[in-house]
Amino acid sequence: MVEPLIDTPTLEKLERLTIHWEKSQRGLVGGHQPTRFAGAGQEFLDHRHFTQGDDLRAINWRAYLRLEKLFLKMFQLEPRIPVRVMIDVSQSMENGSGGAGKISKFDYARKLAAALCYIGLVRLDAICLQPFGSKLFDSFIASGGRHRFQRASTFLSALKSGGRTAFLPAARDFISRFPQPGLLMVISDFLDDEDCEKPLQYLADFGHELVLLHVWCDEDREPPWEGELELEDAETGERAELAFDAEARARYTKEFDEYADRIERVAMRNGGRYAGLPTSVPIERAIFGPLVRSEALQ
Repeated sequence: MVEPLIDTPTLEKLERLTIHWEKSQRGLVGGHQPTRFAGAGQEFLDHRHFTQGDDLRAINWRAYLRLEKLFLKMFQLEPRIPVRVMIDVSQSMENGSGGAGKISKFDYARKLAAALCYIGLVRLDAICLQPFGSKLFDSFIASGGRHRFQRASTFLSALKSGGRTAFLPAARDFISRFPQPGLLMVISDFLDDEDCEKPLQYLADFGHELVLLHVWCDEDREPPWEGELELEDAETGERAELAFDAEARARYTKEFDEYADRIERVAMRNGGRYAGLPTSVPIERAIFGPLVRSEALQ
């Protein structure tokens, strides 16, 4: 039996959250979530669990009388801002899985994408899950409420990692495939032999609101090894020999942090958000911590 990406207790906690965007797109509803109240042009689509702070007028009291649980009625308000989640499936994302209890960046990214997808479905967003490496791969559209989550989870579970990262052709492919601006959430380690800052800026220049979710494992930021090392690039197979000690580790960590700062600045100067997410931080804590603090979620 395949283990679910997100367990049921965590899913229930996610129902109190909302994917947040700042920009309003011409001809689209922006900056707000679907209403919970009936009205002209609104279509009932789903229920969600009641959480503290919700308006009592939206409760389905008939359901409460039958089930003795509080549910809120959700109505769709069209049109909606498109929400797309780009998921890095390159070979470098497999790093971090060595050792008991550790999780690879790839598995972490899939769990994170599943959580974002569920949050969106509960709020009746339509979520496009878009894997990428050196190009875009087949995508999956999840919409219509929480009961569609299982298909999205199955899609994410079936993804395989491999190949190289190349942000520039992937960004060009994305602009061609999705010309309508929207909210773009990128889950990646942002490791690319070429520059990835300019392609991210390219996406922002075309009107996409960026939420950059930077996933790394502990050895990405602070390698634990010492001595004479022979390193092999996970994506290209190229090898390099070097001497590594505490001083070299400190310099490397400093460079890593400066690179993360540059990725963050791309998001911030374009009105987007950024969150750094080490795989050593459990998914639930990452969601209710860095993602909420960044205002990617509310």
